[in-house]
Amino acid sequence: MKQVLLVFIGGGTGSVARYLISKYLNSSSAAIPYGTFTANILGCLIIGIILGLALKNSVMSQNTVTFLATGFCGGFTTFSTFAYENQTLLKSGDYVSFLVYAIGSFAIGIILIFIGMFITK
Repeated sequence: MKQVLLVFIGGGTGSVARYLISKYLNSSSAAIPYGTFTANILGCLIIGIILGLALKNSVMSQNTVTFLATGFCGGFTTFSTFAYENQTLLKSGDYVSFLVYAIGSFAIGIILIFIGMFITK
């Protein structure tokens, strides 16, 4: 039950943080939703650091990892919004923005996970 509570609190905190970032960075005039992009790639860096520290030398307890990685990062990042925004770009015929956003999100996200884990070494 404690793990569920940790995920609940972390997820809520992450969701609020993502909402605030999206509120300030997403713009109806911009083709790419920079708020979602920022939250997703920043979440990749954060989870890379968290899991890197957890694997390195047990710096964090399992509860802390659950709260931060599963809870906070799970709430902070969003695949469903990312998928919806890509569908919207495709539907509007903005194929260049779709390719930049989709490929950029995947590539930069994976790179930042590696960088996050590298930082902890």
